[in-house]
Amino acid sequence: MGQRHGRKERLDRGIKARSEDIFALSSWRELLYLLCPRVVPLLVLFCLALGLPVYWKKVLVTSAIFGILAMSWDFLVCAGLVSLGQALFFGVGAYLAGTLHHAWGWPWWFTIPVASLLGGGICTILLAPVLRLRGIYFSMVTLVLPLMLVRIIEATKVLGGTEGLSGIQGFPNLGVELVLSLGAFLAALFGYRRILGTDYGLVLQGIRDNDRSVISSGINAHWFRAQALFLAGCLGALAGAFMTHAYMFVGMPVFALDYSILPITAAVVGGMGSIAGPALGAFLLVPLSEALRALGALRIVFYGVFLVIFIVGLPEGLFHYLRRKYHQFERWTAVES
Repeated sequence: MGQRHGRKERLDRGIKARSEDIFALSSWRELLYLLCPRVVPLLVLFCLALGLPVYWKKVLVTSAIFGILAMSWDFLVCAGLVSLGQALFFGVGAYLAGTLHHAWGWPWWFTIPVASLLGGGICTILLAPVLRLRGIYFSMVTLVLPLMLVRIIEATKVLGGTEGLSGIQGFPNLGVELVLSLGAFLAALFGYRRILGTDYGLVLQGIRDNDRSVISSGINAHWFRAQALFLAGCLGALAGAFMTHAYMFVGMPVFALDYSILPITAAVVGGMGSIAGPALGAFLLVPLSEALRALGALRIVFYGVFLVIFIVGLPEGLFHYLRRKYHQFERWTAVES
């Protein structure tokens, strides 16, 4: 006789199939099930924007900007491009916005969109030669380029040299800064997820999974990669341009390694490949970093422990875990062997 064992199986909830797959809503409960994951985060952000003290509203602005940078990193990953130097996009956008205002006095509402588009274009041109290479070459070049640009600025004294550019125009008030940052964050989140849900997004994900199969079907994978790089570069440059006007200063620290590491850690905590995961991770890590600031050097230790807990305990990421718990239930079933 065979022995009976048990195994855990996961099944989609029936309400998920009715409300998301066959779009047959028959009750208010199913409508709420569909709306909750979309509406609740918006309500939480709205309440935080209204209720937090001034200092934490600034932290909320920073979280939104780092969220945009983390989403641009995740969008590249969805196209099969792993960046180790997101500081390149951030720094190029920051310096472009600062230079446009410092040299010609352009207002913030004009420099930010111009710097975003120009930054995306410049970064695409810089990285275009390595798009055809396979392996880790793209990652290595993205890691090296920000370090090279810092040394060029330091050695040639251009763009303010080591002192940077100060006196950059800021936003009229904190309310405008908050509305713009959260609006840009939500627009980027919706836009990227919308793109990945289209046929165009499926091609990008197909290139990530097996680029040779995509190329053999007659699709120019390199052209699609260049487009994905431009789209990610624009949002990365937008984050840098926004921070330049928020801090009213731009200098060599915008190419610091911090701006490359945080998007990756946010994606690890939140979950890669979903766009929403890195955004969630940024909204956890940035406030956590500020809350631990009083601990001084020990902050890095607690920060590292927090990361290790997430990597070991939730390797799929917090967003994927929450989504799985929301859409599926688990049960034990008997298995004979």
